[in-house]
Amino acid sequence: MGIQVISRDGQPEYAVVPWAEYQALLAAAGQATPALEPTAHSATASEAGHPAFTELAALREAKGLEANTLARAVGISPAYLAMIESGERDPDAAIKRSLAWELGVPGWREAS
Repeated sequence: MGIQVISRDGQPEYAVVPWAEYQALLAAAGQATPALEPTAHSATASEAGHPAFTELAALREAKGLEANTLARAVGISPAYLAMIESGERDPDAAIKRSLAWELGVPGWREAS
C-alpha cells in the first residue's frame, strides 16, 4: 500500500491512501464507496473559464514538475500540496497566487 502518514507535533494524525486502495478497504469492510461532489470552489473556477484546483495535478504534470518541486517553490509541504490536488483542502489566497505564478495560470491570480 502507498500510505502517506501526516504527523502533527511528532504524532501521526492522518493516513493518506490512494483512491483505489481506499475503495478496496471500503469494499473489504462492507461499506459503500462515498459519492464525491465537486467543491463549490471547483465549480466556480470552472464556470469562470479558469482551471479548477481539481486539475492542479494534471497542470503540474503537464509542466513537467514533480510534486515536491512545486510544493517547495510555493512554500508548502508536499503533503499539503497532495491535499490541495485531491480536493481535501482549499488553499488560501497567497498559496493560490503562488501556485498560479509557478504554473502560469492567470485565472487563479485574478480570482485571489
